[in-house]
Amino acid sequence: MRVENLRNIAIIAHVDHGKTTIVDKLLRATDAFRANQQVEDRVLDSNDQERERGITILAKNCSIEYKGVKINIIDTPGHADFGGEVERVLKMADGALLLVDAFEGPMPQTRFVLRHAIDTGLAIMIVLNKIDRPGADPEKAYNDCLDLMADLGATDEQLEFAMEHVVYASAVNGYARRDPDDGNMDMYPLLDMIIDDMPAPEVDETAPLAMQCMTIDHSSYVGRIGIGRVFSGSLHNGDTILVVKNDGSSSTAVVKQLFTFDYLGRAECQE
Repeated sequence: MRVENLRNIAIIAHVDHGKTTIVDKLLRATDAFRANQQVEDRVLDSNDQERERGITILAKNCSIEYKGVKINIIDTPGHADFGGEVERVLKMADGALLLVDAFEGPMPQTRFVLRHAIDTGLAIMIVLNKIDRPGADPEKAYNDCLDLMADLGATDEQLEFAMEHVVYASAVNGYARRDPDDGNMDMYPLLDMIIDDMPAPEVDETAPLAMQCMTIDHSSYVGRIGIGRVFSGSLHNGDTILVVKNDGSSSTAVVKQLFTFDYLGRAECQE
């Protein structure tokens, strides 16, 4: 069955094309921060090395709520050095925002991450960022994106979807537009397109539990935390589960705590 009140999207881009900034603005547009809260720019770049270098190394997860739909956002690394991280986390998504600088167009690392997204079978929307930059050519960047997708073996369905779903944005100025000249000054056209057109996840809730852990986080209070996606069935606090490792070995474990992503934090849940 389709879970209509949920969307799982990844954001893919070349380094410095504005990926983490656009997530910032989506969080702000959906009131993730209190009016008086002091928030650093690029709030997802949380470790010191990322802040110093201005790049995203580790995949980050957050969620936003818009018009009754929860949107899980995966902010992926853009560097080819972190390919294993990219490949794993894209399996948590049903669609991807391909974010491209309207001045530079697709770059080498755009190609690298996009190939993984196409191979994973994701629906891809094109977001042309920095349209306010002097010399920006959004139409050329858009055509270059479609050419690159075709070159990387995108299916007819993926190409058709990308052709019909394009947004023109200036993340630093906090706006997204369906037409570059329409004068809109907020992020809502992008949010509307995500909830209206991105595929909702398909899950058979009556089937046995199948959850794949894509990344491991660590807490000094509870130890290791598996982060992943439930593909079928349901998971409850206190359940005894079978954990199967990559080498085929398995062991049983008890679910001690369950969390879902809740804006920039985590909310404890029972199911």
